[in-house]
Amino acid sequence: MPDPNSIINFGDLSKPANTLIEKISDAVGGVMKPWQIKRVTKAEAESEKIKALSKIEITELEQRAFKRFLGEEEQKQKNIESIAAQSLPLLLEEAKPENMEKDWITNFFDKCRLVSDEEMQKAWAKILAGEANAPGTFSKRTINFMASLDKQDAVLFTKLCGFNWIISGVYPLIYDLKAKIYTNNGITFGVLKHLDAIGLVSFENLAGYIRQGLPQTIIAIYKNTPYTLKFQKEKDNTLQIGCVLLTIVGEELSTICASDTIAEFDEYIIQEWGKEGIIVSPSTPLH
Repeated sequence: MPDPNSIINFGDLSKPANTLIEKISDAVGGVMKPWQIKRVTKAEAESEKIKALSKIEITELEQRAFKRFLGEEEQKQKNIESIAAQSLPLLLEEAKPENMEKDWITNFFDKCRLVSDEEMQKAWAKILAGEANAPGTFSKRTINFMASLDKQDAVLFTKLCGFNWIISGVYPLIYDLKAKIYTNNGITFGVLKHLDAIGLVSFENLAGYIRQGLPQTIIAIYKNTPYTLKFQKEKDNTLQIGCVLLTIVGEELSTICASDTIAEFDEYIIQEWGKEGIIVSPSTPLH
């Protein structure tokens, strides 16, 4: 049952949500329980004890420091509970929060407790829910990276993810940086160099990247719209996939990016593939 002293009202919880809260409580002392408040209460008691024993009054400087401590602890608790609350509606019925590692949860909340920006909290909540839905989805390395990611970097990466195709893996298909389809949507040489520098992508503007050893027919998906690609050879085909690859961290974080569909981008890519002699046709829609 939710603790009545919790800052956030979690409301009625599903079984996966209850299990997730229990796992969090076990790992970090309780999201539903005001564990920071308990720490503060203990600190207050220790302060009074010291005063009584030493009969030395706390100075104004010490009082201000203690008030700052109280304020910081309250904000951290709000951040933790807000992120946890936002993750609950994202849980699937088949979620397996009971399989989440305690160390992962502890590390997660250690890194996100300072996040008060609403948009960034949503991103952290998606990560928490994603890990609960399928434990092992997000590595500790990705969580640690996320803690260093500022909002502007997240915005730039989300823009890039608008160009992601699924071709037995996630690929942002960036072919010609001078093309208006990219420049009009905020993707430039400088943006890609920056995303490469911080570790979200690998950017190779000259040589580019290719997929090799492909069969004659494969499926490529853009925003839940599938296409069938038919190559000229029966086997050992290659596919140009542009000048950008997602790193492992980038691929994990791409799953939480609510990027917009880029108008006419699928048509642009189909034209590029046509230049390579690849026949592209609509496939069965995904549901």
